[in-house]
Amino acid sequence: MILRRESPAPFALMISLMRIAPARCGWRALHFGLELSLDTPRTLGRYEIVSLLGQGGMGCVYKALDPMIGRPVAIKTLSADLSAEELAEFKRRFFREARTAGRVAHPNVVTIYDVGEADGTPFIAMEYVEGRTLRAVLDADGPLGAEAACRIATQVAAGLAAAHKLSIIHRDVKPANIMIAAGAPVKLMDFGIAKLPDGTKTQTGLILGSPIYVAPEQVIGRSVDGRSDVFSLGVVLYEMLTGTVPFGGLAVGALLYSVLNEAHPPPSAYNTRVPAVFERILARALAKHPDDRYQDAGEFAHDLRDWRNLPRPTPEELASLREPPRRTLDRRTMRRE
Repeated sequence: MILRRESPAPFALMISLMRIAPARCGWRALHFGLELSLDTPRTLGRYEIVSLLGQGGMGCVYKALDPMIGRPVAIKTLSADLSAEELAEFKRRFFREARTAGRVAHPNVVTIYDVGEADGTPFIAMEYVEGRTLRAVLDADGPLGAEAACRIATQVAAGLAAAHKLSIIHRDVKPANIMIAAGAPVKLMDFGIAKLPDGTKTQTGLILGSPIYVAPEQVIGRSVDGRSDVFSLGVVLYEMLTGTVPFGGLAVGALLYSVLNEAHPPPSAYNTRVPAVFERILARALAKHPDDRYQDAGEFAHDLRDWRNLPRPTPEELASLREPPRRTLDRRTMRRE
């Protein structure tokens, strides 16, 4: 039996998409689809624009063709109504994304091909993946079986492990940033708010990432590391298995309080078909204190690959796993980034 709890994710996505008009991307709505408008530039740099893949508050993503080698690419642009100072800051972050993701060479991370600026529009050209985001898959199909969920999470963990070896922390692992394509590796994308090992700091008190998926240390402004991405991937795994997120609250304050202080419901509360061993795996991935989690993404991936061979939790262990968190983060001792 599967029970579902309402998640604010679709609403948040809707608000995000409402921040920019389709015309800003040079497209107009047509019967739930999009077509090129007459004033749309058909090229961006050397790239020939083919179609619009998505749009958000800060810009658009297009499918395009690189005519020099005949390769399809995805083009991410920055196009927003900002002041000169704001635009300069967003351009800096935008190009930092290319610099960050471009350093990670791994089959489970989207490859960056090029970065540039054409007619005042900054853009990143990246690997085009023919498929759907995990967000689209879950919205259309509901929760996944344990095998499918572990196959996806294992590959994401492998991509994160490669990034973490370079001291790059993604900080926004969520279903919308995971691409699924039939017969192809799962791809992690959008390193737009990733943390670089160059001393780059963020605004004090600013939560970067999607609140539904952020780790407790991100909520209170503690410096993050790879274990923060492990927590976010744990939330994604929980959602894949149950069809809902582990921490509730439609108001952001209630949601963040839950992330910091409350135990997540056992996955069997929403989907009785989830094998019991995932209670142990998720309890470790979603531990409030980083020291109580998997200490790296590779360790998490190992248990995901080997879940069928892990011992089934005893009734006593299950009872212990469902108790309130024994250790949480003390805000008074946390350093801000």
